[in-house]
Amino acid sequence: MSGSQSWSTYDRRQTYEWNYARAPDPVEVEVPQVVGRWNFCGLPVDSPLGIPAGPLLNRKWCLYYASLGFDVLTYKTVRSRAHDCYQRPNLQPVLVSAQLTGNEIQVSATDSMRGSWAVSFGMPSRSPDVWRVDVERTRDALPAKKRLSVSVVATVQPDWSIDAVAEDYAQCARWAVESGADCIETNFSCPNVATCDGQLYQEPAAAGIVAATVRDAIGGVPYIIKVGHLRSQADGVTLLDAVAPYVDAISMTNSIATTVQGAANQMLFDGQKRGICGAGIATASIDQTSWMAQLIGQRKADIRLIGVGGIGSLVEVNQYLDAGAHAVQLATAAMTDPEIGLKLRRSMTDSSWRGGCDTNRSQ
Repeated sequence: MSGSQSWSTYDRRQTYEWNYARAPDPVEVEVPQVVGRWNFCGLPVDSPLGIPAGPLLNRKWCLYYASLGFDVLTYKTVRSRAHDCYQRPNLQPVLVSAQLTGNEIQVSATDSMRGSWAVSFGMPSRSPDVWRVDVERTRDALPAKKRLSVSVVATVQPDWSIDAVAEDYAQCARWAVESGADCIETNFSCPNVATCDGQLYQEPAAAGIVAATVRDAIGGVPYIIKVGHLRSQADGVTLLDAVAPYVDAISMTNSIATTVQGAANQMLFDGQKRGICGAGIATASIDQTSWMAQLIGQRKADIRLIGVGGIGSLVEVNQYLDAGAHAVQLATAAMTDPEIGLKLRRSMTDSSWRGGCDTNRSQ
C-alpha cells in the first residue's frame, strides 16, 4: 500500500504561509482497527493515537491526519488576534547524540533531519473571524468519533495583569467551544515566545489563575493544559496543586529548550532558546510522565496524562502507556512520516499487543 501511495508532509524548506495554503486532501486508505476500549478525557475514541498542536494548521491538515489513523486532532494554537509566524527556519534539524536531559547548553544544527529538530514558529494565528469558521467546518467534517481539540493561547500585552492574560485565554476558549471544539487545550509551554504565555507552566500561581478562568468559561468541556519539561518533581508538585481543581488532563512534554549553534559557530535564533522536539526528548518525557502519574495517584486527583515527545514506534507508545498516559500524541514523527499512524495501528490490531490485553487500560 505505502509503495503506491504518495504521502504529503509539511515542507520545512517553505514558509508557514506556503504550507498553510497547500494542505493535502484526506486520503482513501484502509485504517486498521485498534483492539481495546479507548477514551480521550472521557470521550470515546478508537485508539490512543492523536496529533498535538503544531502540525494541524487548518481544517484540511486536520482532515488529512484524521484519514491516516489519528483519532484526536489538536488544531494549531489560536489567538484572540492575528499573529504572524516567525521567519524561517521554523523547523531546524539538530544533532542529538544522546537523549536530552534539560541541562544542555546547546545543540548543533544539521542540514538533514535525523530525528530531532528545533521548533521556531512563535505560535502564529489567523484572526478569530477566520479560525472560528475553520474550526466549525473542521468539526462538521470529522467523523463523529474523531475528537477535535483546539489549542488556545493569550496574546500578552505589556500592561496586562495576569487576570487580563487569563481572560484572553478564556475568550479564545469560549470561541473554540462555540465553534464545536470537543476539548480545549491551553498552551502553557512555547519556549520560542519571550512573554509569560510561553512558559506559564513554570509559574504555578499564574497557571492556576488562568486554569480557573478558562474552566469557568468552558463549563464541563474537557480541559487540557500543555506543559514543557519540568526541572524537578518539586516543580511538578507545585504546578499540579495549582491546576488540579480545574483541569481534566495534562499534555507533556512539549519540548526541551536549549540554544542552537549553526555553521562557523554562529548561534541561530539570535542566541535565544528554542524547543527541541523529536526522538531526542523521548526518555526525559516518558520519565516525566511516570513520576507525574505517581504524584497524581498520591493525591487521588482525577487528572489524565497525555504522552507527547519522541514517539516513533510502538515501543514508545507502550512506554508512555506503561508510565501512566491514557493517550499519546505524535508531531515530529507524523510530520516526517505521515504513514506512522497507520504503521502503529497495524501493530495494535490483536490482543497480542499488550495495550489491548486490558480493554479498560485507558479508563
